[in-house]
Amino acid sequence: MLDLAFEFVLEHAAWFVGGSLLGIVVGAVLVPALILRIPADYFVHERRQTLAARQRNPLVRVLLNGAKNAVGAAFVVAGLALLVLPGQGLITLLAGLIIMNYPGKFALERWLVRRPRVLPALNWLRARFGRPPLEPPR
Repeated sequence: MLDLAFEFVLEHAAWFVGGSLLGIVVGAVLVPALILRIPADYFVHERRQTLAARQRNPLVRVLLNGAKNAVGAAFVVAGLALLVLPGQGLITLLAGLIIMNYPGKFALERWLVRRPRVLPALNWLRARFGRPPLEPPR
């Protein structure tokens, strides 16, 4: 049984290394870029504000949302794998959850920001790049 598991790891080592590298890139580049793009008053409102993207052609909107959700789902799967493999599994998992659209997403985001150390960390990053601080949820 152990030999089969070892063979599986050897056969798929490139995928594991690729997933680990993807997790590092997500943690070091994509997550900070997404944090910097959040409007300062994003968490103040009780309901998520509609974005200008809703004015696009409906077909383009559906295709872009589908692609965004597919990428987010891939990050979630990679993040779950990276929880037990070398890499930044938790950050990759959270990035996937932030990218995707699903019911309750805004409530989850507001809950995360209310955690004691999260908002100060986000605002520290934003200050380093000259962005205004995020206002806390009410």
